[in-house]
Amino acid sequence: MAEILQRDGSWTFDGSAIRIVPGRERGVHLLRQTLGELVVPLAALAGVSYEPGRKGGRLRLRLREGADPLSQVTRGRLPEAADPYQLKVEADRSGVAEYLAEEVRNALLLEQVPSGPLDRYLLPGPALPLSVAAGDGTVSFDGERVRLEWNWLTEESKSSGGPRTLSLAEITAVEWAPGAGLENGYLRFLVPQDAGKLPPKHDPHAVELFGFKKDGLMALVAAAVTARLPHPRRPREEPVFLVPPLPAAPSGPGQDGGAGGSDHDALLRRLRELGELHHSGILTTEEFTAAKQAILKRF
Repeated sequence: MAEILQRDGSWTFDGSAIRIVPGRERGVHLLRQTLGELVVPLAALAGVSYEPGRKGGRLRLRLREGADPLSQVTRGRLPEAADPYQLKVEADRSGVAEYLAEEVRNALLLEQVPSGPLDRYLLPGPALPLSVAAGDGTVSFDGERVRLEWNWLTEESKSSGGPRTLSLAEITAVEWAPGAGLENGYLRFLVPQDAGKLPPKHDPHAVELFGFKKDGLMALVAAAVTARLPHPRRPREEPVFLVPPLPAAPSGPGQDGGAGGSDHDALLRRLRELGELHHSGILTTEEFTAAKQAILKRF
């Protein structure tokens, strides 16, 4: 096992995953503290590096494309201080940092982990429920619905329609962008009925961000919703069901007898299992609905 403890946080590698715990010092970015502990499986990694500097260095993880919903929505646009996959290393701990990086690289070689893109998320995204107030609104997400509420900074053209609630099934994609120069940032939920994009300040499905301290937390909302949408590299018509295959339908003489009764009980148990997986966020609404319909056809 390799471990490094710093004021900025700690990384621990046990051979199969890296456990990342953000520091609680005042200077640790709010996004990292809010996101909390992460466990990054080896299969999600494309590489790791230690970058030495004059007053210290930086450990940096490189994740495989499509492995992490937060990286999917931020696309390298988080500031270094907010990036959970970077760790500031003090100068006297550079040897420990280099050792940890070497251990991870050796494990990647030994396990022959490919560096190519993935078609499913290996990290679950931020914990739920989640509510963030920033910019011209507040966004809440409970795993099923997104609710947008407005404040005194909201343009009347947007606030006049009142709060908005979107079910997960209505959302096709999520966009997040930080402020750049004189341009404000935004969080936007795309829905099929949007014929053309309004500016975020007028879009009732978007929150405009003005560059304040809590703006970055909107990236966590974007990641939480993205984690529960179909993966962009997996066609919608090919859902992945994280449950065992269904029992074979009874056939032949006696199919309505005792064997049929046990099959009926098994199907009911499977429905309960699906409900639990859906409630915990492991199955998307689309996957849950398709799997439930397949089970109901067996009754």
